[in-house]
Amino acid sequence: MDGPWEVKVGATAGAVWGRTEQQDFRSRVRGTLLGLAVGDALGAPVDGLGIDGIREAHGAEGLVDLAPAFGRRGAVTHLTQLTLFSVDGLIRAQVRRDTGAWHPPTDLHRAYLRWAATQRDWGPDLRRKDDGWLAREEWLYARRDPSSALLLGLGDETMGTPETPKNPGELGPEAAARSAPFGLLVGWEPQLVAQLAVECAAQTHGHPTAYLAAGAYAVIVHALALGESIDGAVQRGFALLAARPGHQPVSDALQHALGAVRQGLPGPERVAELCGAGTAESLVAAAVYCALVAADVRHGLTLAVNHDGPSAATAALTGGLLGALHGETALPPAWLAELEGRPTILELADDFAMEMTQGPALHGPGGSSPGWLARYPRA
Repeated sequence: MDGPWEVKVGATAGAVWGRTEQQDFRSRVRGTLLGLAVGDALGAPVDGLGIDGIREAHGAEGLVDLAPAFGRRGAVTHLTQLTLFSVDGLIRAQVRRDTGAWHPPTDLHRAYLRWAATQRDWGPDLRRKDDGWLAREEWLYARRDPSSALLLGLGDETMGTPETPKNPGELGPEAAARSAPFGLLVGWEPQLVAQLAVECAAQTHGHPTAYLAAGAYAVIVHALALGESIDGAVQRGFALLAARPGHQPVSDALQHALGAVRQGLPGPERVAELCGAGTAESLVAAAVYCALVAADVRHGLTLAVNHDGPSAATAALTGGLLGALHGETALPPAWLAELEGRPTILELADDFAMEMTQGPALHGPGGSSPGWLARYPRA
């Protein structure tokens, strides 16, 4: 759909940033990306285990600390990998805009194809000059249980769209989980954030419920990054969903999450009930619930991993919300200390914050930083 990208370019400009606003924004960007990754890492060792299996392996309280997965503590899954490529694609879209080309879904698709290459190749191919720096990070070439929907959806050059989506029956949460960065486009109108998340989700997850769940999640992150409460952010999500055909399962799941907050103390049974069959709208709703009832980030994330549903995706989605809400300093330092890829995540987060707040100083008609264009090529 070219329409929104032709008509609403002005809606993406944003205001002039003061220093305090820049610092707050950077903290929320770091918080969102690190929160998502640390939730993913916490859930990875118990992904696929029910609550009884988790307690058997980790004690009566369940999993309350990082545990080994993929041969190390703090390892992330494909959910974090793809989220980083979402960020890379968004920066590249801004840089390419100087050329007069403006179709962010295409830039994101190219970024996801770069991720798909990491799942096929042994390591970075330095002959690919257009890869930029992220695709040269060797640790991203580890294959971390990507779903078949991702590999099939990104298995060729054809880009799925809401009109002709890839995997039209796919209801999984992976597209929603990689959509947090869209919410960090705080200079954009919420409708445009939702549209971008929906169009990019349809590249791998073509069922309307899956791509609308991704849109709703991005809009909730967007409101949190602008300083809203979680409840207020969810209300914005409802308002935007209401205009879209097929929104009812997503709206119902979010309504269920808000209602669950008033039903007594949080526990594994409540989270498992919200997770349902592990579909996108259910896990977004479970993440909203865990974020709403969390006493702090540690509590919210341990709640998000100790249940019968998919632990890594639920905790990644929860971590993205809590990180956007509270910023990076609220995240548990001991978990961050062991998080796989933390230097890369921080570098990418800071690049994103710099691009969004100071882009004209990095590239534009009057001249561009050669170092920036080497990191984020226009091609």
